Amino acid sequence: MKRVTGIGGIFFNAKDPVALRAWYKQHLGIDVQSWGGAAFTWADEAGNPTNGTTAWSIGAADGGHFAPSKSTFMVNYRVDDLAALLQALRDEGCNVLEKTDDSEYGKFGWVMDPEGNKVELWQPPPGQ
Repeated sequence: MKRVTGIGGIFFNAKDPVALRAWYKQHLGIDVQSWGGAAFTWADEAGNPTNGTTAWSIGAADGGHFAPSKSTFMVNYRVDDLAALLQALRDEGCNVLEKTDDSEYGKFGWVMDPEGNKVELWQPPPGQ
């Protein structure tokens, strides 16, 4: 079974997310949108767009999205078959969180790594 197929997003928290977003926009040229992040469209070697994006977002440090992790970041990994991967991780003794999410954006599940970091696994909707 294929496991991770790419990075779907990088999310991190900041004490002052508005100021930090502005810094990244001004100094690194990241096109930060009103929702607090940016979406990087994938391209092939010639620069032509392909299916897929990588999300990048800064949230407030007091948000609970990364719980139960105490980390200030979370990486979202693209996967082909979320249910099968979550079961394989459970069978391997990993700390898989029970909650999953199925929305218009795809299917999401979470596992804690040995250092206590919450890892997001994302199965995109068909065709993405």
